Amino acid sequence: MGTKTIRLDEDVYERIKRQKRSDETFSEAIDRLTGAPSLAELGGIVDLERVEKMEAAIEAADEADAAEVEEFLDEFR
Repeated sequence: MGTKTIRLDEDVYERIKRQKRSDETFSEAIDRLTGAPSLAELGGIVDLERVEKMEAAIEAADEADAAEVEEFLDEFR
């Protein structure tokens, strides 16, 4: 594997240096810090049925919150 020389601003270098583990090279640290999967690569991890259940739970919680706020306000009306 070859190498490349890159130029980093000092503040960027310092951020990487702070996050670099003692047992890794700068190259390994940059790979670890930037190696997260893209959103496109995450497609299909969560199935549609689970997403729909999550949406329903969020909607139910929102409705419960709205009802609680109305009950609270009714006490002052």
